[in-house]
Order: sequence, then structure tokens, then C-alpha cells
Amino acid sequence: MADKVTISVDALGGDNAPGVVLEGVAAALAEDADLSVVLCGPAQVVEPFAAEHERCTARATTEEIGMAEHPANAVRKKKDSSIVVGCRLVKEGQAQGFFSAGSTGACLAAGTLVIGRIKGVARPALATVLPSPVKPVVLCDVGANADCKPEYLVQFAQMASLYARKIVGTPVPRVGLLNIGEEEEKGSKFAQEAHALLKQELPGFAGNAEGRDVMSGEFDVVVCDGFTGNVCLKTIEGTAKVLFKELKGVMMKSIFTKLAALLLKGGLKQLKASVDPDEAGGAPLLGVKGACIVGHGSSGARAIKNGVLASATYVRSGMTEEIAQRFATS
Repeated sequence: MADKVTISVDALGGDNAPGVVLEGVAAALAEDADLSVVLCGPAQVVEPFAAEHERCTARATTEEIGMAEHPANAVRKKKDSSIVVGCRLVKEGQAQGFFSAGSTGACLAAGTLVIGRIKGVARPALATVLPSPVKPVVLCDVGANADCKPEYLVQFAQMASLYARKIVGTPVPRVGLLNIGEEEEKGSKFAQEAHALLKQELPGFAGNAEGRDVMSGEFDVVVCDGFTGNVCLKTIEGTAKVLFKELKGVMMKSIFTKLAALLLKGGLKQLKASVDPDEAGGAPLLGVKGACIVGHGSSGARAIKNGVLASATYVRSGMTEEIAQRFATS
């Protein structure tokens, strides 16, 4: 697969757009010489920026999808919004991937309705990578499908396992089903049915994963419905913020703790980075015909840069083709 990649980027995506988006795109272009960007947004924003940056072209749009709008309705009505246009560029082959830190719902709707589902995929799913003492863990779904059927989780596991292999580098992923106990009979009827299907159809299935197991390293992939996954992810992120805030307070209490903090600075910085969502830049929507990476609404310039670079990595990995091949033979 060619190293040169074109990513369409939503210039209006996020709480701090367009400023941090422009800054992040500039940083991504500087870091990856084989990356090109099509910046989608108001002409007065995207055209001056594109004129000043090599490998960046402008695609002027006249509409914006707000965070409070109904995602699917907005995508259908606002054909010239930056999110819809960015996804349409992928559908038309003018870009291989799309990145936005805008409305998650709108990105999911546009990814599914505009870019389109890979044949055989019932529901695209959002995945994210979490740290563990052993190796990174893929959690899927983290918000695309609040209501699921048990058979959807089998597909989530199949796609997330491919992601673990291609992106994370886990040769033979061990898959766990997020549940309230280790035993097969634990959980709701939905969880029990999903467990039975995963056990039957997925060679890498290793049983139920309790909440405490998600980041333990026992599993390489953890699957669940999008409601549960989103709550799990936000709980992890919130807990990490509180712990680091408390730790900072403890470290500043005396001259001795300040000295200890200085000695531990490198390790603490590395630990903080491992749970910082800005490092990943965004979550991939698995199961659509191209890279579609959704960033945090609160993303800063570093997160935008990493999200754009993650989109390029997804394209170069051949994930879309791998998923299509997997479901063509199922």
C-alpha cells in the first residue's frame, strides 16, 4: 500500500475550532511528509490556511452541524456541512480517510450513511485503545451502538481483533466480553446470549471480563454494547484525571514530596501520557469503507495532530481492506 495518504479534516470540529484544528493540521503535515489534507470548512477559514501550507487544499463549505442537533437528521439535511463534505470526499475517492472532533453522533451518522458500511457489517462500531501493564487493550464499542443485538458483538469482536493485530501489534488477540462476573451464566439475557455466540464463533474468545479486568492485561480486546463501553471509557478517563489531580496535591505538600516528584517526573509523565486521550487523538469507526476517526470535542492542537496522523496510520495499515475481506468470507 502506498505511503502517500490524503485525509479530509473537519475545520469546524470541536469546542476550540477552528484555531486548534488549523494548528493541529499544520503540525501533522510537518510531521508526516507523505500526508496531504483536504480542509473542509468556511472559505474564509480554510482557503488562507491552504494557501500557506503545502500538501493542503481547501474545500469550502457553507453549513455546520452543531452539537445539539439530531445527528442523522442533520447529516441528511445539511449536505454542505464540513462533516458531510469531508465524508463524501472519502466516498468519492478524493480522500482515504476523514477526521473530526465535532459532533460524535453526526460523525457516526455521516460515516455510516455517506462513506457507507462495508458489505456484511451489520453495525459499525467505535473502538479505543487503553493501556495495561502488559500491552494496550482495544475496547469496542465505546458509543456507536447504545442498543445492540448479541450477534453484533460477535462482529465487534472480529473487527476489534483485526484492529488489535494491525494497529496495536497483538498477533493472537484474547477477547473478553464485558460482564458482571466471570461465569458463563452471569449477566443479563443479552450478555448470556452474546457469550454463547462468541464462544461458538470466535476462536480467540477467552470468556467474560469484569470491569476490573479491562485494563489488567488479561484480555487484548474487550467487547460490549456502545452504552456500556462509553460509560466504561468515561469512567476510566474521569478516574485518571482525579487521581493525577490528587497525586499532584500530595506531591506539593512538602520539600521532601517535591523532591520525590522531581525524581519521579519522567515516570509520572509517561504514566499520564498512557491514559491521556489526546495521545490517541480519536476513536476509529470500524466497519465503514474508509478511515473515519472521531476525536474528543475538547481536543487541543496536539489531539488534532494525533487524530489526523492516526487516520493516516489506519489507511496505511489496510484495515478497511482487511475488514472487507473478513466479512466477504463470513
